[in-house]
Amino acid sequence: MIEEIVKLAVRAGTIIEEVRNSPFSVEQKGSMGPVTEADHRADAFLKTELPKVVDGGWLSEETADNDERLSKELLWVVDPLDGTKEFVEGVPQYSVAVALVKKGEPILGVVHNPANGETVWAEKGKGAFFRERGAGREEPVAVSDGRIVLASRSEMKRGEFRPFEADWEIQPVGSIEYKLALIAMGRGAATVSRGPKWEWDVCAGAIIVEEAGGVVTDAFGDRFRFNQEFPKVKGVIAGAPEAHARVVEMVRLMGQSDRMDEFAGR
Repeated sequence: MIEEIVKLAVRAGTIIEEVRNSPFSVEQKGSMGPVTEADHRADAFLKTELPKVVDGGWLSEETADNDERLSKELLWVVDPLDGTKEFVEGVPQYSVAVALVKKGEPILGVVHNPANGETVWAEKGKGAFFRERGAGREEPVAVSDGRIVLASRSEMKRGEFRPFEADWEIQPVGSIEYKLALIAMGRGAATVSRGPKWEWDVCAGAIIVEEAGGVVTDAFGDRFRFNQEFPKVKGVIAGAPEAHARVVEMVRLMGQSDRMDEFAGR
């Protein structure tokens, strides 16, 4: 089944690149940022094709949410274009992210970067794998410790990575799902966001990092549980085990982000 999901994610990426190579308009979704025809077309394609593989509920950035998914044992969690801002700006760090969740736990995940053709995927208990565009075979991937932390550009501008400057090499990367894929491939030791993330921002990448030997938690060091009524998580910290532990301790000392206020009363 995973190979079929990989193919569908790559086909969604082809749709995204078709839009990128033609004139397209950009709209704003308020605080959720920009949206384009690429987002909508990729979402419509995946919403049609994924349920043909496995019949389950649906949670996606570009589809109106409803409570029906809460009663589903299986749930597709999809970000058809994670990193729309990078897509609009021509920065090749956006991705298609697809995950299948069973009883709150992801059982498979795929992250595909349409710009460079990189695809990373994992199934629970079977490891994580990587394939380049045009490659005939996949290669296993594993996390790698070190001092490289992958950072959000917007969070860097807010100064949230200043405490890391003394001991870490900070590298800005776009899509959070792509950051997680890079961590799984050993191209960074850790990534962190102290602000809330939607489930579709992290679900696919979370299982990929874990199957690559890493650790993924929220900003407080707690494990994720997906398909929640309020489908957001309290930040994300992911990395090789030692790097993850160091970042958790740093974030504990930094204190809670004021962006967590939206969880008040929940």
